Amino acid sequence: MKTVVVIGGGITGLSALYYLHKQIKADNKNVRCILIEASDSLGGKIDTVHEGPFIMEAGADSIVTRKTNVAPLLEELGLQDEVVYNATGKSFIYADGELKPIPDDTVFGIPLSVESLAKSNLVSAEGKVEALKDFYTVNETFTKNDSIGAFLESFLGKELVEKQISPVLSGVYSGQLNELTIASTLPYLLDYKNEYGSIIQGLSANKKKFQSSGGKKFMSFKNGVSCLVDTMEERLTDAEIRKGVKAEKIEKAQDGVYRITLANSDVIEADYIVLSTLHTGAQALLQSKELDEDFSGLKNSSLISVYLGFDIPDHLLPKDGTGFITADNDHLICNACTWTSRKWDHTSANRQLLVRLFYKSSGASYETLQKMSENELLEVGLKDIEKSLGITGKPVTFNVTKWHETMPNYHIKHPEIVKSLETKMDALFPHVLLAGCSYYGVGIPDCIANGEAAALKIAEWL
Repeated sequence: MKTVVVIGGGITGLSALYYLHKQIKADNKNVRCILIEASDSLGGKIDTVHEGPFIMEAGADSIVTRKTNVAPLLEELGLQDEVVYNATGKSFIYADGELKPIPDDTVFGIPLSVESLAKSNLVSAEGKVEALKDFYTVNETFTKNDSIGAFLESFLGKELVEKQISPVLSGVYSGQLNELTIASTLPYLLDYKNEYGSIIQGLSANKKKFQSSGGKKFMSFKNGVSCLVDTMEERLTDAEIRKGVKAEKIEKAQDGVYRITLANSDVIEADYIVLSTLHTGAQALLQSKELDEDFSGLKNSSLISVYLGFDIPDHLLPKDGTGFITADNDHLICNACTWTSRKWDHTSANRQLLVRLFYKSSGASYETLQKMSENELLEVGLKDIEKSLGITGKPVTFNVTKWHETMPNYHIKHPEIVKSLETKMDALFPHVLLAGCSYYGVGIPDCIANGEAAALKIAEWL
């Protein structure tokens, strides 16, 4: 009997096990499947917390609806009736001491029309005129491996990028735009520029792609995103799931078999391995000098999440708003704030105010914040809420989660490093697959797709 071991029980590893389990049953094969997870629960950065009338997502809070690979999985799992969608509303940028709306008819802050550009109160008249060069400047040098920041500034101008686009995009992709590639962020923008001669015209011509689901751009579940993880785990009746034990080392044995040593001194022999930990975990397990340079070239960023639940109605928030992003300024410490009870009806049973603040390692104060206790971070959050929203009440509950060095940062050399790792892994560790957000995409749909691809690869080997 062959043995397949998945190391790492986040959504990628869990998906790999789920799809492999499904394929093995379809092929009527006799294969031993084992998942090893160091923590006491599965899900990784999916972690739903229930506290009184509030539902708080300590990690990922939703699934992007335009990624179509998730719908068939939800149907298989019988979760269609559990799905909920985000409420529509305006997003703001906090700049110059006040909340300013991101103009309608934009994608990641990028205007879809001249009218949208003209109506922005985030950009000066001079900045708007500079952005019009997008319509008459030809792309002669940029490829998808170039910086998204340099690309956007070249055609839309420095001010529009800095004041309206960068706060949004940097927030989504957890990095400075000049350090992120077009390929790893918005590759279709280069296609639009080359095909239509203008980023704005390209977006306008393809507007339906971004508005096909109306305002329902994100989905969650009535009881939180962990519902997806729990249901997948329940379906894996024939697999061995070992939680609360860490894999410490992978060694080659004989005849292509690998020995996996666990923290409790157990040893598992595996024919195939899916290594779906963060890249730092994979590096520690493989202990390969040939791979160390590539692994060390991959980067992680960090995030602190602070939820505040108040015993006051959420209609005190600005009308039709769902949150704000902070522009670079000295007024607030937080990088962004989601008005969770407004954006997600299911998160507050009594329609009381629930907000989530984000503090990222890109912020100047992060190192200080990282050393703070939960109560100290609570006070920081309360001050940011008072400054931005004028709310001074004390919370009835709060939740602080530190995701330190766990958020992949796809810098300019990221694709090159991943390709190099793939080549070296094939030669040095055949039948061991790297998987997960460190390499192939950070969103839940991307992780599910990556897990499925790993499962199909192992099914071919089997």
